[in-house]
Amino acid sequence: MNADERQLLKAYRALGETRRAGLLDYAEFLASRESGTDAAEVPSEPLDIPRPAGESVVKAIKRLRATYPMVDRGVILNDTSALMTQHLMHKRPAVEIIDELEVLFRRHYETAAGQK
Repeated sequence: MNADERQLLKAYRALGETRRAGLLDYAEFLASRESGTDAAEVPSEPLDIPRPAGESVVKAIKRLRATYPMVDRGVILNDTSALMTQHLMHKRPAVEIIDELEVLFRRHYETAAGQK
């Protein structure tokens, strides 16, 4: 374990249960941004991936990225990050954030589809 990993573990252990869950959600969110999609395999229409009950914000982002693989992640990164921050730091309920993420992804898809 390197110094950064030890520091992260120390910070994690100092948090309460709710903050720990938030930190894990944020870490999963950041990790999900690292994986790319091959442009040759990107469908032109959204995929039909249903929204499960009790979905977390991180899982919703992953689902929406899979639903709308044609949407440029870089274009929605700032808005997606802002919504994630509202959930983690300002305690906005996950269901509200996910509703807004659904609208965000659809709007960007429709905008991109209209430009083709």
